[in-house]
Amino acid sequence: MRHRSKVWWCLALLLLPLAQAELVTRITLTDAGVLDETDLGILGGAVSPDGEVVLLHGVEGYVHLISAERAEDRTDDVDLSTGRSSDVNDAAWHPRGNTALLVGDGGLAMRYDTYDHSITNVNGTFAVIGQTLTSVVWRPSGDFAYVAADDGSVWKFAEHTGFERLNNTGTSSVTDLACHRNHNICFIGTVGDGLAVIDQGHAVRWMAQSASETWVGLDCVDPNLNECTAYASGLRSKVINVNLLEPGQSTVGSTFFVDLLEGEQTGVSPGHDRSSLVHVAPLGLVRYEPLSNSVFTVLVPEDAVEFDATIAGRAMAVVWENEEHEGFFITEYGNVVAFSPATEEVDSSILTVLVLGAVAVSVPGVLLGLVYMNSPWLQRKYKALRFGKKGR
Repeated sequence: MRHRSKVWWCLALLLLPLAQAELVTRITLTDAGVLDETDLGILGGAVSPDGEVVLLHGVEGYVHLISAERAEDRTDDVDLSTGRSSDVNDAAWHPRGNTALLVGDGGLAMRYDTYDHSITNVNGTFAVIGQTLTSVVWRPSGDFAYVAADDGSVWKFAEHTGFERLNNTGTSSVTDLACHRNHNICFIGTVGDGLAVIDQGHAVRWMAQSASETWVGLDCVDPNLNECTAYASGLRSKVINVNLLEPGQSTVGSTFFVDLLEGEQTGVSPGHDRSSLVHVAPLGLVRYEPLSNSVFTVLVPEDAVEFDATIAGRAMAVVWENEEHEGFFITEYGNVVAFSPATEEVDSSILTVLVLGAVAVSVPGVLLGLVYMNSPWLQRKYKALRFGKKGR
């Protein structure tokens, strides 16, 4: 009995999942300087539709334009001015890329124009005066934008009509807005009311089984899939199944989570090749690929600390990729960090294939061996077959 228990214990070890081996950093970090010698209080950034520039925004009216390809080069920067002292909480480029909307505290609603780098008030701002505007997104047709606030209210906006408040909105802070890339169907993420869908006619419908989470980010990264992804606190996420014919009937799937040792999802940015880069605190990154429904770490917080403990202790304001595992992120302070594919990644991938191949070959053999060792009947049959053949 003791021998048999040892055998089964060894078998259990062989069959343990290899998920823990996936907690690796797949990029190499390089310090690319700072935007300024003082704390800038950057709250976020938006990459232009052509991928050439990044519009940064932050506290006390801060707005700044930098190169997406050469973020370390300060000669490419354009220092912009809102003329306001209110925090700029979010920014969204128009799909054509010639302008961007900025929203923030005190009903700040302004337009940045690439033609002359001017920032001016948009039409109808009187409707949102005093509101803490938290999020803005353009729907893909470019005819309307949606703007949300910390009291749960949501407005549709167009320059010719100004702001019109939508019906059936919630009462808790809106943390993010996102729209499907090919359809005028958008989604609302909130702190306490759950998830809601905005259909093509601007009607709001709340989604069942979504109010139990604190939602921190939304992304509809793959235009060919009828789904978006909602990210919540506690490293929990849900896939949103988009109903194109009846958007109000869209549903959320089962909860899935990233099995990290520690951390908290704080936001999400579009990654390379229709993937999402999920921001993690302490400073880290996780990639989600909707097409393959796979999740894996890009930057583990412990490795960020090893790179630079000061930078690792700051929040990630914005991240973008120019190629897979190649791009930049900027901290709230203004640190610019470049990243590139880790040289060990290729070796690690090959090793993983070899290990999985070895396991695939060895485990069936071990199973058969264990069955044989614990079956006197099989042992007798084998001996009879073997010695019977020798006697012929």
